[in-house]
Amino acid sequence: MKTAPAGGVNALAPKRQTNWDWRAATNFIAGGAGGGLLLAAAAASLGGGDVRIPVLLALALVGLGLTCVWFEIGRPWRALNVYRHFKTSWMTREAAIAPFLFAAGGLVLLTAHVALAGLAGLLGVAFLYSQARMLRADKGIPAWRHPRCLPVVVSTGLTEGVGLFVILRSLTLPELGVGPALAADRGGWLVLVLLLLLAVRLALWRAYLGGIAGPGIPDGTRRALASISTGFAAVGHWLPALLALAAWAGAPAAEALLLLAGALAVASGWHMKYALVRRAAFTPGFDLRHLPVRGKGDSPLFPAPRES
Repeated sequence: MKTAPAGGVNALAPKRQTNWDWRAATNFIAGGAGGGLLLAAAAASLGGGDVRIPVLLALALVGLGLTCVWFEIGRPWRALNVYRHFKTSWMTREAAIAPFLFAAGGLVLLTAHVALAGLAGLLGVAFLYSQARMLRADKGIPAWRHPRCLPVVVSTGLTEGVGLFVILRSLTLPELGVGPALAADRGGWLVLVLLLLLAVRLALWRAYLGGIAGPGIPDGTRRALASISTGFAAVGHWLPALLALAAWAGAPAAEALLLLAGALAVASGWHMKYALVRRAAFTPGFDLRHLPVRGKGDSPLFPAPRES
């Protein structure tokens, strides 16, 4: 057995993946938020509200994400091949859900029917879940294949969806967030749901960071996620929670506070997903300190140290 010099071989070190660029990240960013927004709109429709504007925005976000992925392919019409692997590929399942999602959303825009809004919401969740399983199924990237990655991706999609709905309701309903009786207001449930989802997302994020602290995770992955962790918790969770609570309590400019809370919840989730898909996506690499050699002589990769 030959001893490798300190540092090993660069060719075997973990490397950041380059197959999925910003366009693939945009699919997870926009598509996940769109799926979460469809569910938020479906819940709001149960109270008799007109949710066509949120549904339209959700469809635009999902369409933006899928379009970016389509243009990422060198030969775009080869994208139709994705439908050939429904039994084994979560990418195929995501693509298979998309036409039904757009059909249901389009019917909501035409009819504003509550049942169709509910169907669109369920399809939005299925689309979001398929995206999370796509990452989980990529065994070559430790940051994605970790079992705690999936609930983080799902929770942030749901949080972003409610955050977007909060923004839209704050813009279109000036009375939202005014007065201490917000919990009884027709939009007050949004604050409670947003607070709950922020708490859940933060707990799952911390559990995920604890999971990747174990063996088998590249140092580059840990550094990339650690670099955003403090800001993600403070700006993406504690600050929007305080702003939402201030709006609920009837603080001045409550509408603006609630809008800012929703914007921070959304923007922080998008930033986290970009970091997860692009900056933290390292291959595992190899840590070889000894290389077996047949016969005598030095290893071609790890020369034996020379005595001075």
